[in-house]
Amino acid sequence: MGKDLIRLSFSLKKFITEILFFLTAFLFILLVIQKPVPVPVVEKEVPLPDMRYGIPVDSFRIETGLIRKNQNLSDLLLQYGISMASIDLIAKKSTLVFDVRKIKAGNPYSLFQNRDSRTGTRYFVYEADPVEYIVFELFDSLRIYKGRKEVETYVRTASGIITSSLWNAIKNRGLDPMLAIRLSEVYAWTIDFFDIKKGDRFRVVYDEQFVDSVSIGISTIHSAEFEHIGQPVLALRFFQDDRYDYFDAKGENLRKAFLKAPLVFSRISSRFSGSRFHPILKIRRPHYGVDYSAARGTPVVSIGDGDVIERGFSGGGGNTVKIRHNSIYTTVYMHLSGFGPGIKPGVRVQQGQVIGYVGSTGLSTGPHLDFRVYRGGSPIDPLKMEAPPVEPVKPENRQAFGAVKDSLIKELNKIRWEL
Repeated sequence: MGKDLIRLSFSLKKFITEILFFLTAFLFILLVIQKPVPVPVVEKEVPLPDMRYGIPVDSFRIETGLIRKNQNLSDLLLQYGISMASIDLIAKKSTLVFDVRKIKAGNPYSLFQNRDSRTGTRYFVYEADPVEYIVFELFDSLRIYKGRKEVETYVRTASGIITSSLWNAIKNRGLDPMLAIRLSEVYAWTIDFFDIKKGDRFRVVYDEQFVDSVSIGISTIHSAEFEHIGQPVLALRFFQDDRYDYFDAKGENLRKAFLKAPLVFSRISSRFSGSRFHPILKIRRPHYGVDYSAARGTPVVSIGDGDVIERGFSGGGGNTVKIRHNSIYTTVYMHLSGFGPGIKPGVRVQQGQVIGYVGSTGLSTGPHLDFRVYRGGSPIDPLKMEAPPVEPVKPENRQAFGAVKDSLIKELNKIRWEL
């Protein structure tokens, strides 16, 4: 009995020893083959340097200013210790990048100077416009190059009601007045903005661009609705034939063969009449045109493509330009103070091209444009002229236009009419 207990005790110890051996071996294997869990390393974020025109600001002392009237590059740089020889070399090297003679008064500039100021100015930067700038490296090889600021575009919406003019309606809403110009361009072939009425209203979806958080103007009008005398006219931007045009809800092009008027934002001082009392001759006689009062020098544009057939002084009409647009229509522009660049008989002009400037030459009591239209050689009232439309949305583009139309109208309908 005692021997049996001894043998049992020995066997139990042996079993426990073997179990402990296998457990130890198993744990060892686990420790060897198990991949260690990586400890995440938190990297300290290094702040980006403050840059202006692609130049690190912290490295320099910066002086800014505006180009003064009659100030040129040499006037500006000489006062900052740049030698005349270096300025002459800069002017010569910059010809392929920027003509330094075109520096304009009022445009901003910046000078980057070393902080210790012992080695002088390192960079001169001239802003040609709100987006484009020219960098002049004033060391080593005097490198000159152009740069562009980042432009941010935001979609804006607006609405308004006419009380006096489109310009005032937009300005009174605190909007960029150039929106009035852009809208008048979109509707130039459809709505006579000399004849808009009190109570007419509009709503519009457009892009406004910003540089350095400052607005630089209106870029694109995506869609608009102008309600004129109770009749809404949609303008929906759509791409066709390699260009964007504006179409109405039916897919008809808003662009016509002729502009509604040859100049912008003026008043009509005299209309088409078979018997008008002439203010100088003091007699009644026909007036086969429309007189647009405007400031002297206001640009006058051709209402359509055509050929200049007359240009010169024409008695009571003063300085006159006559344009033949086709076998049917001819237009005449009278009392001009001067003529547009290159305007002479035989020259082909494009719609919207400046052909002269408002003046008071000939028999005239003040600056205005006498604008006349002839159809088949006979005078017609310019304000009642029906201009044929250009090509509508093509059949093969109808489906794409329908999708664009639905999207644009949906965005327009989100804009509440001003009450």
